[in-house]
Amino acid sequence: MLSVRRTTAAALSAAVLVACGLAGCTVQAESEPDDAVDSTPSSQVEASGTAPIVFAFVCRVDDSDRTETYTTYSAVWKDARSDCRAERITGTEASAQQRAAVTAADGAASLEDLATTCAMTGHGAWTSAITSDHDAHVAAGLAEYCPGHPEMDHLHDAIAAYRG
Repeated sequence: MLSVRRTTAAALSAAVLVACGLAGCTVQAESEPDDAVDSTPSSQVEASGTAPIVFAFVCRVDDSDRTETYTTYSAVWKDARSDCRAERITGTEASAQQRAAVTAADGAASLEDLATTCAMTGHGAWTSAITSDHDAHVAAGLAEYCPGHPEMDHLHDAIAAYRG
């Protein structure tokens, strides 16, 4: 029984050494340049088709001039940033949810405005009363655009209070 274990262990050790040796060969190999490869910069390629619009959020850090960029709303909410701007990073066409939000806002806010406001917490539509039709339209757009916002309950209450 002991000799079977030693034989198995020796076989495994040999297999590991062979694999490492092969990996070492591939790591050290260098590719040959190919004159047939098109080296045209990709920025000159024409885009085709559509993709959903995605935003990043550039937020000031405290009262400094320093900024931090976030790629999700939840990361901005976690860090409780309040001075942010949404910047489109990719995409050519609004998603169905984004279109519904802009429609609900009825001209009171653009998609970028809604994205920016959705990133923030602790002030504005998220904590104050709705006192005008303009505010009500923005709130309706926000309710469509970012239903997972941590202060959405307040926004729903403010909309209901305004509509009476």
